[in-house]
Amino acid sequence: MEKLVIIPTYNEKDNIRQIIGAVISLQEDFHILIVDDGSPDGTGAIVKSLQADHPGQLFLEERSGKQGLGTAYIHGFKWALAKGYKYIFEMDADFSHNPKDLVRLHHACANEGADMAVGSRYVRGGKTENWPWNRAVLSYGASIYVRCITWIPVKDATAGFVCYKREVLEKIDLDSIQFVGYAFQIEMKFTAWKLGFTIREVPITF
Repeated sequence: MEKLVIIPTYNEKDNIRQIIGAVISLQEDFHILIVDDGSPDGTGAIVKSLQADHPGQLFLEERSGKQGLGTAYIHGFKWALAKGYKYIFEMDADFSHNPKDLVRLHHACANEGADMAVGSRYVRGGKTENWPWNRAVLSYGASIYVRCITWIPVKDATAGFVCYKREVLEKIDLDSIQFVGYAFQIEMKFTAWKLGFTIREVPITF
């Protein structure tokens, strides 16, 4: 067991079959952990129905109620470390992240010296598509603000498409991570950087 993709879900029944299929079709031996927060639309039941087709590759952790993105990932991180995975990924369920880019994030950590690889919209070659101008301005402005406040050398600090080496998650005190929403992404990158880990940004289209 080497690579685990953690996908938090809440009411993702329209996407869940396709995103699981897309990751598995990469033929790169990615395992998938769905962390579902009691989706009332039956997302968890769909995942259970698919597990028989992907034994030992597709896993499901069900939680009661919507508890926040950050706590879902921390739950998944702890699960991944306990199972011995070497590379642990964060990815959205709605195809805003291209599953094919998982291979590039893994390569950055496995072959290019990164401890943490970030799928970045704001480095050369990265971009967003189908965003209204005000959302684009707000997102880019937020990233600049974060860099000004924290001095973190990451241009897309709010990015949620990430590969971690297990050593990073082992070193971070996961129980001390305070944010549960999207600020969770900033806190994780900042904490990893302060601990001395190497962060590499990989250009993606969001």
